[in-house]
Amino acid sequence: MRLELPPPRRSLSAKIVGAILGTLALTMAATGGALYLSWQLEGSAAALNDTASLRMDSYRLAAGLERMSDQPGLRPALLEQLAAIDATLSQLRGGDPQRPLQLPPLASIRASFERVAIQWRQQLAPATRALLELQDGPRQGALRAYHLQTERFVGQVSALVQLIEQDSERRAGWLRASQLGLLGLALAGSVSLIYLMYGLIIAPVNRLHVGMARMRDEQFGTRLEIDGRDEFGQLGLGFNQMADRLQALYGNLEGLVQAKTAELADQNRELALLYDSAAFLQRPQPLDALCRGFLERLAAYFHADGATVRMLDGERDNLHMVVHQGISAQLVASEQCLKVGDCLCGQAVARKVAVVHDLRHSDRAMLLQCHREGYRTVSVFHIMALEQHMGFFNLHFRGARVFGAREHALLETLGQLLGVAIENGRLAEREREMAVSEERNLVAQGLHDSIAQGLNFLNLQVQMLDQSLAAGQVGEARAIVPELRAGVQESYANVRELLLNFRSGLAEGDLLGSLETTVEKFRHQTGIEADLVADLDGAPFPREQQLQLLFIVQEALSNVRKHAQARRVRIDLRDRQGFSLTIADDGSGFDPALRAQDDGHVGMHIMRERALRIDATLEVRSAPGAGTTVALRLPQALRRAA
Repeated sequence: MRLELPPPRRSLSAKIVGAILGTLALTMAATGGALYLSWQLEGSAAALNDTASLRMDSYRLAAGLERMSDQPGLRPALLEQLAAIDATLSQLRGGDPQRPLQLPPLASIRASFERVAIQWRQQLAPATRALLELQDGPRQGALRAYHLQTERFVGQVSALVQLIEQDSERRAGWLRASQLGLLGLALAGSVSLIYLMYGLIIAPVNRLHVGMARMRDEQFGTRLEIDGRDEFGQLGLGFNQMADRLQALYGNLEGLVQAKTAELADQNRELALLYDSAAFLQRPQPLDALCRGFLERLAAYFHADGATVRMLDGERDNLHMVVHQGISAQLVASEQCLKVGDCLCGQAVARKVAVVHDLRHSDRAMLLQCHREGYRTVSVFHIMALEQHMGFFNLHFRGARVFGAREHALLETLGQLLGVAIENGRLAEREREMAVSEERNLVAQGLHDSIAQGLNFLNLQVQMLDQSLAAGQVGEARAIVPELRAGVQESYANVRELLLNFRSGLAEGDLLGSLETTVEKFRHQTGIEADLVADLDGAPFPREQQLQLLFIVQEALSNVRKHAQARRVRIDLRDRQGFSLTIADDGSGFDPALRAQDDGHVGMHIMRERALRIDATLEVRSAPGAGTTVALRLPQALRRAA
């Protein structure tokens, strides 16, 4: 449920930021005022110091003028003092912000300074320059007058100094007052901020905490008082709406729990049906048993009064009933085979859509056998596999039955599971047929390579024997009889070898043991020395691959026995990253080019076909008098593990 809250009239953040900015502005103003007063006091102190220095410089200048008659060399120093006093007055007039130095901006101080400056400029400075030029005679009278002017000038300077000191004391009082005010402002601001934060944040948070504690104690009637429309007001409104919702939900909780429990029970039943059906459909079994078990589970789950499974014959557009349950023999007989488009079920197949027919609302349905037998609802759901339509199944109900969306999806899923199981059965049957056909082909090739050639040889010998006996040539006939006996013995040995190879057993995962048994039989029957060397560390082969490898070794050893005239055979197995099998003999060998043109021996072709079955490559290397080597290679990328 989405809560729609009115927008805040004045946000909490705006209030807090406003209070902080206001306090900051007052603090900055007070601090700026204190700094300005401090700067002015510093400038007044520098001005006071320079003004007081005028008195000392005036007395020093007068004393120097008296000693000048005895020390004429003092004149340059006196001129420098005169210039220094002029510079001091100029600096006091203009001020110096960098030091800082500044006369207080009072009119009385400015007027007193102007009187000091005028007296210096108009009286004392000209008198000083005049005394510097006078001789000894008239200097005494001028000096007395000069001392009187100096006393008056110093008196004016002292008055100015007093005024500056008074102003400095007054400004120092202002500075102390501003510092006290700044301290009071900081105290008042801190108290105000604490009160503001308590009223804006702490008190609402406490109320919210108390409300949450009551809600935790299942006091769902708790509501918060809304003081404003800021963020906490929005939060309080949301809390109250949440409390309303929780109170309503808690009142209906028992009903909701029962509904949810029933829903979970239905889902568990669906999952159990899916799991049971999937496990059953994975078993290899005939089509009728597969469909019958499927119908039993479906009818029991949906409480259907009847059910059928029909398979589609796409070539003739026929729908054959495979199995049925709960329907009468008359209905089975009448609908054993339907045409696509006939009846309600055939129409559903033609449209390829799942339908549920309510026969109560259809007048035409009165003509149907299922309606006459009392069924009120007939459902049609399709059997699909890889988007291929394979048939459909019916569920018949004597009462009204409506399928929800979830049940509809469940039935479609079950139809797909049944279709996949049927298709897998068909593919397995085709695979078995193909395997039997290929093995028969290999058997035929083996018979052709061994027994057929022997029988052909015996046939020729019998014809020659018949001709000799007819001509009365008993000696030639007697010479033919050993050939016949040898041919019969060789054919008999070939038959025994083929029977032995075709009956060869293979223990699960024991390729090495089967090969050792085969080599031992070969060694016992032929007297040829045979060695088996194995280095096996790879994953076990599937049973089909193990059988093909065993048959290849048997065929190679059979060729050695028949044609190689060998004294020694070596079989090497290497199974690491890849797999390799080598059968090498020291027999007479042959010319591979001539053997390739000879279609009378198909042993090599049989071995190559078996190698292709397991995605391996087979290579035969031989030369006359150099023996023969049969090498099989199976790369790691192509081998399959059991």
